Amino acid sequence: MNGWFALLAFACGFLIAQLWKAVTSMFMRLRKGEAFNLQELFRDFMRSGGMPSGHSASMTALTVCLGIWQGFDSAIFALGLAFTGIVIYDAVHVRYAVGEQGKALNKVLVKNGQKPLKIVEGHTTGQALVGIILGIIIGVVVGVIFKA
Repeated sequence: MNGWFALLAFACGFLIAQLWKAVTSMFMRLRKGEAFNLQELFRDFMRSGGMPSGHSASMTALTVCLGIWQGFDSAIFALGLAFTGIVIYDAVHVRYAVGEQGKALNKVLVKNGQKPLKIVEGHTTGQALVGIILGIIIGVVVGVIFKA
C-alpha cells in the first residue's frame, strides 16, 4: 500500500465535504436573491461545522481505504477506526457544545457592549452521519481504484 493514496482519500473526503458546504451556501444565497462573492464562498469552504461533517468524511474515507488495502482485521485498520471514532465524537459532542456555549456567551458580551468571540462550530449527529456515508463512498472509490 502506498501511504500517499491513503492521504488522497483523506483529502478527497475533506475537500468534497467542504465544497458541498460552500456550494450549498452559495445556492441558498442565490435562492434568497442575495449576492455572493468569492470571499464568502472561501469563508464557507473553510468554516467548521455544518452539513456534512468534513471531519467524519475525511477520517472515514481514510479508514475505509486502510481496511480495503490492509484488511479489515488488521491492526492499522483498528487504529484508524479508533482514531476516527475519537475525531467524530469530539466533533459531535465537544466542539458542538463549545459552539453552543460560545453563542450564548456572545449574547452576553454584545449585550454588555463587548466584542463577540469567534465561534468554532461542531456538528450535529445528522451532519456527522452524512459525513460518514460520504467518507465510506469516497474510501471505497479511492481504495478500489488504487488497490490494483
